[in-house]
Amino acid sequence: MTAMARLLDVIRKPVVTEKSTLASANNAVVFEVDMAANKPLIREAVETVFKVKVKAVNTVVTRGKTKRFRGRPGRRKDVKKAYVTLQDGFTIDVSTGL
Repeated sequence: MTAMARLLDVIRKPVVTEKSTLASANNAVVFEVDMAANKPLIREAVETVFKVKVKAVNTVVTRGKTKRFRGRPGRRKDVKKAYVTLQDGFTIDVSTGL
């Protein structure tokens, strides 16, 4: 696997929610990332893929809830999100997709 393909696998998808929209006021973008990705790898992936400069990366792991699926108990998957703060003058349009 090439280095670029590895970096593309780090970022799964942008998170577009009310909370992530409010974070964009502080020049931050929220991505769902691979569970094994660390902050330096996330920074490198965002800078390479979107050609921006990253100021900071904060990560959050949301544990999956236990829910019922078709009457049977099941569990949602764990999700790792990265709040990526960009340096002034840089933006990422998440509405266009990856």
